[in-house]
Amino acid sequence: MRRFCDLEGSEWEVVAGRESWGAIYAIFIPVVEGELRQSPVQATGYEAATAELERLSEVELQMMLAQSQPKPMG
Repeated sequence: MRRFCDLEGSEWEVVAGRESWGAIYAIFIPVVEGELRQSPVQATGYEAATAELERLSEVELQMMLAQSQPKPMG
């Protein structure tokens, strides 16, 4: 899990997540309040996605968050 701030200064945590059909996503979790968001990650597996999220700069994470979609729940 990695923590970063968006462009408005809100804190987020980002983790790799896997859908039931095998797609890998970056899952963005607001630290204070808000909706979960997700963005696809081009990685060969969960471990590779986790490593990629750790390597990305804060600016790259901010851009990924800006392009993310609300995560469907249920």
